[in-house]
Amino acid sequence: MKAEVFLPDDYRPAEDEPFMNDRQLEYFRRKLLAWKADLLDDSKSTIEGLQGSSRNIPDAADRASEETDRALELRTRDRQRKLVSKIDSALRRIGEGEYGYCEATGEPISLKRLDARPIATFSLEAQEKHERREKVHRDD
Repeated sequence: MKAEVFLPDDYRPAEDEPFMNDRQLEYFRRKLLAWKADLLDDSKSTIEGLQGSSRNIPDAADRASEETDRALELRTRDRQRKLVSKIDSALRRIGEGEYGYCEATGEPISLKRLDARPIATFSLEAQEKHERREKVHRDD
C-alpha cells in the first residue's frame, strides 16, 4: 500500500515537475473519482425521474413530447455509462502506472490535455491522426 499523498487544495500539475509523479497521479485520481461520483449522482436522479414520470397522458402531443424527453434522458444515461467505464479504465491505468502516456506512441500526454480530458488515452497529435484515419474509413 502506497503512503497517502498530501495534495494542497490549490494544487495544479505543472510542467516543471517530474511527469506523473505521486502528486500528479493523486490529482488526476481525485479528479476522476469526483467526475465519476457526479455522473453516478446524475444517473440516479435520471432513473428516479423516469420512474416517477410513468403516467398516462391522454393528449397525443404531450405524450409524444414526454416520450421524446425520456428517449433523450436514456441516450444521455447511456453516454454517461460509457463515460464511467472510461473513467474506470483511467483509474486502472493510474494503478498500473500507465496513466498519462499515449497508447499509440508511448509519449507523455500533455498536462493541459489531461486536465481538460482526464480520460484521454492519446496525445493530441495521435488523437488527430486517429480521427483523420477514422474519417477516411467512414467515408468509404
